[in-house]
Amino acid sequence: SCSVVMLLRKNLAAAGPQKFTQEFIDKQVEEFEVGKRHLANMMGEDPETFTQEDIDRSIAYLFPSGLFEKRARPVMKHPEEIFPKQTAIQWDAEGRPFHFLFYTGKQSYYSLLHDVYEKILAIERHQDKMRNKGLFTSDTKQILLTGSRWLLKEEIEENLVENISVQDYMRLIQLMELLLSMPYCSLEEEFILKFRKQLEVQSSKYEIPALQYDPQGVAFSFADGRRKSAKASITLRDSGSGNITINGRNYLYYFPVLQNREQLMFPLLFVGMSGRFDIEGSVEGSGHSAQAGALRLAISRALLSFVSEGEVEKMRQAGLLTADPRIRERKKPGQEGARKKFTWKKR
Repeated sequence: SCSVVMLLRKNLAAAGPQKFTQEFIDKQVEEFEVGKRHLANMMGEDPETFTQEDIDRSIAYLFPSGLFEKRARPVMKHPEEIFPKQTAIQWDAEGRPFHFLFYTGKQSYYSLLHDVYEKILAIERHQDKMRNKGLFTSDTKQILLTGSRWLLKEEIEENLVENISVQDYMRLIQLMELLLSMPYCSLEEEFILKFRKQLEVQSSKYEIPALQYDPQGVAFSFADGRRKSAKASITLRDSGSGNITINGRNYLYYFPVLQNREQLMFPLLFVGMSGRFDIEGSVEGSGHSAQAGALRLAISRALLSFVSEGEVEKMRQAGLLTADPRIRERKKPGQEGARKKFTWKKR
């Protein structure tokens, strides 16, 4: 009958990823260990020191494959690498789920939303208690979040072992922002910091050139820069009048194009030191645009000796301390240029 057909039909798309019991995984691990020992004996190796690299090399030797796609070639990996990471089985022997949010399809995610909302309610109760005592104030200890960010969607999914949509992720971040905006949010500082990731401070990696002094006691610094095949070197002298000389010529004459002059001046304008230094530079190679980029990098590096550590980090974030890695793309055979094709003609 029709009802029987409906019962037999399986919606494979809605079934989701296949769940593997811990017993199944343990059995696969046991079979892998036995197979590894057999393979080591076949190759005349010691099974105790037979590593995954030895296994890969042996499989490639015993099962040579000319398939271009490496994922289609025979492999012998540990079951933890083959089977995806998943949550433990969430139901008992009779099929009853353990968690009350199981049928939402994303129980860990919705359980997390419940936890965040419970934290918000707990802080509101604390605020009400402080108001009743007449001790409420909005000037409370704040959580230090400098140099950190919220976990990304992929990182949240990895922690929850669940796939969530972009809307789900935004809803979670909005709830966390609401929790963070409350006056007494420091009560839940440990919980909030679980969802923050500390960013590595990159500015400490830059070598700051030491200041040097001429016989008159004027401070100056040297720095080099490059872009494409252009190489530049800069001498930055303090207590100057803003003169900029490139290869013995005023930069206004050396760079007739306004965009190149703006590139040259941008580091000085960014740190608010325009007109303070006299700059002597030399540059060679490539064209004017690449030379301006090389000089900009050299000026930025020379400025590190005159600015604070906080300004160094701002310069890094603005991209002033990062060398441009792009180079000219080679011409391709059968084409007019690197990307441009020859004009097509019917005859």
